[in-house]
Parts: sequence; C-alpha cells; structure tokens
Amino acid sequence: MTINPSAKMEETQKGTEVYNFDPLIVKSHYEIDYIHSYAQDSEFFRALGKKKLMGSKCKKCGYTYGTPRGHCMMCGAETEWYQLPNEGRVHTFTTCFFGSEEFLPETPFNLIMVEFEGVNSLFMARLIGAELEDLKIGMKVRAKFRRNLRINPTDVYFVPVKE
Repeated sequence: MTINPSAKMEETQKGTEVYNFDPLIVKSHYEIDYIHSYAQDSEFFRALGKKKLMGSKCKKCGYTYGTPRGHCMMCGAETEWYQLPNEGRVHTFTTCFFGSEEFLPETPFNLIMVEFEGVNSLFMARLIGAELEDLKIGMKVRAKFRRNLRINPTDVYFVPVKE
C-alpha cells in the first residue's frame, strides 16, 4: 500500500457561477447517457404500460411492499408480484425546489408517499393537480399513467380525488 499524505485533487480553472448569496443560488450543469438494466424490476415497468401498479408480497410472512423487492426485508424470503390498488392516501409529502436535470424546469413540484389499504409500506410519486396549500395528510389520491411511456418511475403520478 502506498500512503501519500500530500495527495491533492486536481485543480481546474472552472468555478461555480453564483447568482445570489442569501439564499445561496448557484448554477449547475449536468448531462449524462446512462445504460442500465431493470433486471428483476422489469415487470414493474412493463405493468405501468398496462396502467397497473405492481408491488411485492412476501411468500413466507405476507409482508406487502409498495415497491418491488426480490426478497422480504422482514424475513428474507422471496417475494412475488402483487398488484397495488390505483387509489390510496397521502401519508406525507414534500415540495421540491430543486431536482434532477429533467425536473428543473418543473420546480417546484410535490412528492408524496402514498399509503394503500392492505399494503405495509409506502410508494413515492409526484402529485399533480394540487397546490401546496391544498395538500393534506390523508388526502385521497389516484394513480395516473403516461400515455407514451418513458419506461421510468415518472410514468406513474398521482392526482387528488374529490371526496
């Protein structure tokens, strides 16, 4: 092993463009092509094209997940696909004022954690069609799906349900 206590990161002439100091506002640029496999989660993304939400259910203990899992986090057993309801309730929410490159033009946007009846864990998605002052814990929401799939998690979003 070589130990070099005087090692330094490479310095460049590139700095950060600052627009404001209080609050601190900076310019960030990033762009990337990323090839990856959905592997065991492929069924979740295929189901979105059929307007279905798929979670996982443990074959052994029955714990039900709002998101895909290959194995149960409670007992370690394999899970199987489980169709989630398309309606649920807001468990909690946050408003995002910064996001990845794709979402920057849409900021601010609301993210919610959805709880479904009979499902032990939550599902995170965007909420469209409600202003921040209208958001409430327990608010009823319904899943909607993009007509033209992008084959990514944003193909599903939620809208408020009038009660």
